[in-house]
Amino acid sequence: MKEWFLEQKEQFILNFIEDDRWEFLVQGFFNTILLTILSAVIGVVLGILVAAVRTTYDNNYETFKKNGGFGFYLMAVINWICKLYLTVIRGTPVVVQLLIMYFIVFATSDNGIMVATIAFGINSGAYVAEIFRGGIMSIDKGQLEAGRSIGFNYVQTMIFIILPQTIKNTLPTLLNEFIALLKETSVAGYVGIMDLTKAGNNIRNQTYSAFMPLIAIALVYLVLVVVLTWLVGKLERRLRKSDH
Repeated sequence: MKEWFLEQKEQFILNFIEDDRWEFLVQGFFNTILLTILSAVIGVVLGILVAAVRTTYDNNYETFKKNGGFGFYLMAVINWICKLYLTVIRGTPVVVQLLIMYFIVFATSDNGIMVATIAFGINSGAYVAEIFRGGIMSIDKGQLEAGRSIGFNYVQTMIFIILPQTIKNTLPTLLNEFIALLKETSVAGYVGIMDLTKAGNNIRNQTYSAFMPLIAIALVYLVLVVVLTWLVGKLERRLRKSDH
């Protein structure tokens, strides 16, 4: 047993202490957090916009069709684009989308963080859109009528009455999407970004030791997910209490 501990100590020193290799993990950690936060912001904004278009078109289809004209066809085209976006993004792997963004769409850019943020944000936006759309559709239609009865137009009713309730109802699910996004950023190393996974691989390539660096990054991800899951559970309990 003593020999095993001595061996692990030597491996720890080799992988993290010598040549300050721990700095790889620190850089990877902050890049992972940065990617996750920025991508989540893009995903939420994009998701709200797409969900708003989809629900507006579905809820007012008969009105749009009755009025006809340019507005009807414009909404139909925008709705079709949103549906195509959802189909393509949810139907293809995130790593493929990342590679397309880096090597094709932004081939002239050398800012990997920016490209990865856009790629992950667009990917997350598709899932957030469906979360919000489900949340909006679950709100009683009487809420729309109540908004109209106090003088709000459709947009005002959505902003001041429907969206606040939707956000409250879908917040735990959104935070779970945030957790999934955190883990998805582990493929950022495919385009040369020093995320946590890439940091572990760099250490492994230098020391030819796989166990210690890979276990280290797995533990960091695990701790992050456990903390976020605990926060989600705490938020859910608080929301249930507020409902009572």
